[in-house]
Amino acid sequence: MYAALHADATALLGRWTPTGPAAAEARERTLALLAAGPVAMSRAHRAGHVTASALVLDATGSRVLLCLHGRFRRWVQLGGHCEPGDRTLAGAALREATEESGIDGLRIDPVPIDVDIHPVSCQGGSLHHDVRFAVLAPPGAVERVSDESEALGWFPPDRLPEPLAGGTVQLVAPALAALRRSPLRPAP
Repeated sequence: MYAALHADATALLGRWTPTGPAAAEARERTLALLAAGPVAMSRAHRAGHVTASALVLDATGSRVLLCLHGRFRRWVQLGGHCEPGDRTLAGAALREATEESGIDGLRIDPVPIDVDIHPVSCQGGSLHHDVRFAVLAPPGAVERVSDESEALGWFPPDRLPEPLAGGTVQLVAPALAALRRSPLRPAP
């Protein structure tokens, strides 16, 4: 069911140059998880599963869009579980960002900006191996709160809100670098 997505994740992380030591360790651990096969993409895999998220930047790169997560009441980047119809991790991240922000026309850099592993309550306790991407909103984008968040807000990168989820602040510098190095584009 997740064969194409698993192949994409394995190839993508296999060739990715990590953005720092923590990301390098997370990449190696995620590649080890992927050795379990396509099941590692599913939330049913209790040992852990790959998720995809996105730090959304406004059209000028001067603000980031975060959501106040409904369950754990912290500000965090947009993203979540991969779905059986997802064919690429970048596509999954873009789908999640579009669903959670309500913004059409988002563009993504298909090169990850981070990989982070953190404990979650899925399946009574599991790990998310979260592959993170930079996403650019179109000019004049207006966000709409989804069922998964309490609020959405645009924030200057140097003045992020509190309480902030662990790992979110580390996405800002690589997301801005992605915006400078590559024209972000529609989903692959």
